[in-house]
Amino acid sequence: MTGTTMARQVVWFMLPLSLSSVLAQVSYTIPEEMGKGSLVGNIAMDLGLDVKRLVSGKARIFTGDSVEYIELIKEKGVLLIKDRIDRETLCGQTTPCALHFQIILENPIEFFRVTVEITDINDNAPVFKKDELKFEISETAAVGSKFILERAVDPDVGINDLQSYSLKPTDNFVLKLNSQADGSKKVEMVLQKALDREKQEDMSLLLTALDGGEPQLSGTVQIHVTILDANDNSPVFTQAVYKTSVVENSPKETILTVVTAMDRDKGVNGLVTYSISSSIEGVLELFNINEQNGEIRLVGELDYEKAKHFQIDIEAKDHGGLSDSSKLVIDILDVNDNKPLINIMSTTKSVPENTASDTVIAIMSVQDPDSERNGQVQCSIDDNIPFIIRSTSNGFYSVVTENDLDRETESSYNITVICSDNGEPSLMNSHTLFLQVSDVNDNAPVFEKSSYEAFVMENNSPGLSVFTVKAIDADWNQNARISYMLDDSSINGVPVSSYVSVSAESGVIHAVRAFDYEQIKEFVFRIKAQDGGSPPMSSNATVKILVQDQNDNAPQVLYPIQTSVSAIAEIVPRSADVGYLVTKVVAVDVDSGQNAWLSYKLLKATDRALFEVGAQNGEIRTIRQVTDKDVVKQKLTVVVEDNGQPSRSATVNVNVAVADSFPEVLSEFSGFTHDKEYNDSLTFYLVLALAVVSFLFIVSIIAILSVKCYRWRRERMFYKSNGNLPVIPYYPPLYADAGGTGTLQRVYNYELYRTTDSRKSDMKYGGQSTLDTNGSQTLPHMQRDRMSTEDLNEQVSTLAFINMIMHCTFHSHFYGEFHFFPMSCLTLW
Repeated sequence: MTGTTMARQVVWFMLPLSLSSVLAQVSYTIPEEMGKGSLVGNIAMDLGLDVKRLVSGKARIFTGDSVEYIELIKEKGVLLIKDRIDRETLCGQTTPCALHFQIILENPIEFFRVTVEITDINDNAPVFKKDELKFEISETAAVGSKFILERAVDPDVGINDLQSYSLKPTDNFVLKLNSQADGSKKVEMVLQKALDREKQEDMSLLLTALDGGEPQLSGTVQIHVTILDANDNSPVFTQAVYKTSVVENSPKETILTVVTAMDRDKGVNGLVTYSISSSIEGVLELFNINEQNGEIRLVGELDYEKAKHFQIDIEAKDHGGLSDSSKLVIDILDVNDNKPLINIMSTTKSVPENTASDTVIAIMSVQDPDSERNGQVQCSIDDNIPFIIRSTSNGFYSVVTENDLDRETESSYNITVICSDNGEPSLMNSHTLFLQVSDVNDNAPVFEKSSYEAFVMENNSPGLSVFTVKAIDADWNQNARISYMLDDSSINGVPVSSYVSVSAESGVIHAVRAFDYEQIKEFVFRIKAQDGGSPPMSSNATVKILVQDQNDNAPQVLYPIQTSVSAIAEIVPRSADVGYLVTKVVAVDVDSGQNAWLSYKLLKATDRALFEVGAQNGEIRTIRQVTDKDVVKQKLTVVVEDNGQPSRSATVNVNVAVADSFPEVLSEFSGFTHDKEYNDSLTFYLVLALAVVSFLFIVSIIAILSVKCYRWRRERMFYKSNGNLPVIPYYPPLYADAGGTGTLQRVYNYELYRTTDSRKSDMKYGGQSTLDTNGSQTLPHMQRDRMSTEDLNEQVSTLAFINMIMHCTFHSHFYGEFHFFPMSCLTLW
């Protein structure tokens, strides 16, 4: 700045363990009364910081409770004058005068101390407290008599402070300046020429006070002297300096001390009055002196933190106008009347739960304006929280994390910092910091169970709510927002999503399709719960769905088979005894449990007294002896019922023929069968089947005859060649030779049965053929020595097959349609 010298000093030092950054102290010197916006200094350059760091670190000035005279322009990295600085208002007579503040940076937290010293300029002229001074001086006053003059006051300091006085005119009086112990000067007006009241009764003088500034400023006061008659002795104080002490906060009217001045004059001229002549501002508001006895009392409130001592000028004056002066020095004693002051310089409102140990949470300054032990401060915080407080430098503390944080255990902390001094009694102050612990995704969702079982009734409606799974995530907000989903899997080769679905929000499992207990009784799948963190965390649970059976299937009759074009009749001979097993109704129910328990009962019957049905096994038996009076055609209706709720049932009709011979049965059932609707399609297929069977029969006969002829010719050739042909033994599988060592029984009887009137058919066979133990044969038209075991087996099998074919064919021709068909033919088919 113009006409002003500015100094700058930078001091670097390291902080203790808790702060990883380096602090610096910068000092500037500027004159007072600089204009608003004036440059103080380039703080960025002086601290070696980049302007970008000031901007990103949200640099700011921290002054505590003090007025902020300096502002920081962080975009330029400079300090400017924010408000006018008056050194006299800021510091009074204290030198040097300085502003102390800190520059705070965040992310990471750093702070730097800045001191700006304010130098004085000569902006105040010396001022006298009174406009005029009045003296009454006896004409007998001796040459050299001294008269104390009021000192002028100049708020400036140093060279700009009060430097000299001048007195005009100097005909009778001259000035004398005496230096005192505190550095001030006592101004005395000394009589150098005797006064003569008869020549001059009143006298007017001008006292001028000059400072040493440039330009030089001055102040004046008028001195009026009234000359009195003889009073030739001045009062004299017993001590040149009086000293006393008083405890701050002492009550008003406390007597501090008593001063005494002696005057050797008698009468009125010997009466002395006392007064405080100090021109220091505020003294008269604090102290008062008794004019008669010199007793000094406290009339105001003392504060050690504002002023530690006072020097008071006391004057003793007699009625003749003679006076003397003395000084009273009052020392203020400190008491512990101030709590430690806690100022938060920087603090963090929230930290993530994975914050590392020794992370700085807050920085604070703690000061106690008391002195000595009363101003010594210790700070602490609660031991039950994971934070500690550390002293970083004189009066500065930092709160740091001591252990790992867990939001799920404690989501926020009230950190109370307690600071106490060492006074008696000790005073304390506290400040509470609120710290929020923000969440990180460090917990996976947890299901209430690792596996679940749910039951659903079959034939459910699609979309039915089957079961609800629930998982809990100890995290917060988005990290605890759980979504449910099906794990990719398949059930019997079908994706599980074709069976069930799960609500992503609620975890409700819905059936996608209607389940059928008869197709699937249970299935297992996995549910995944995933939170909304980044990266997301998940867990799985197993769900087993058990399908419960309903009685949704009626019993199915397997036997007897019911058709619309045939009537299967069971034959009961008239000689049947009681309990004769006619047939058995066979039924099944695809349901399970009691829904598949079947019971049988006879619903209708031609003759209820003749038959009964087993309730558990479905067996139809006679309950009395069959007689000749019983009709041939008997029709029974059997109900098969399950045990479900409600129960389901099926009916089956059973035709029973009570007869001893086929003609009797046929004559009875022919009308029954011809009453039915004729089925041309079925007749066609029966005729076609008969033609195919006949064709196969003829082909078989031809093949057998061809083989026989071939073997007969070989045997003939063998006999004619007298055994010269090579012998090739032939044994069919599972048979041995005719010697009796094979698997064929020794005696094998095969009976060929024929029906009544079978003589009318085109083919007839003998009644019985027997193979004895020696291998001899009784089959007609066969030579015993030419027939081998293989030939016998083939012929027996062929004859049995032919007999069965002819038997069935006979019935088919006889009735013309397939209304009555024996059980043996069913077995053949």
